[in-house]
Amino acid sequence: MEKYARQAISEGVKNGEDIGVNMDAEIIRALNLHYNRNNHLEIPEHFRYVVEQTLKEFFKAIQEQKDTETSWKKAIYKVIARLDEQVPEYFKSPTFLEQLE
Repeated sequence: MEKYARQAISEGVKNGEDIGVNMDAEIIRALNLHYNRNNHLEIPEHFRYVVEQTLKEFFKAIQEQKDTETSWKKAIYKVIARLDEQVPEYFKSPTFLEQLE
């Protein structure tokens, strides 16, 4: 996230509200590759919204130079936590991983 926020700043983005993320964005692809390497799971639409909001929060913090403070990411994590959704029941199944194969 931080890398993409810094990239937006270096590309001249002045307002975090100008940052948009669609399902074809590089950041979605990178996160999916990292956390869903075998593409067993469909990416929920809400994920795009959370990524976009998180990116905006990182952008804003860096733009306001809060990244020079210790623990500057804690405030961002609190915002992200409010965007959490319930973990689907099928993830809690002891046979979940076997179902993916």
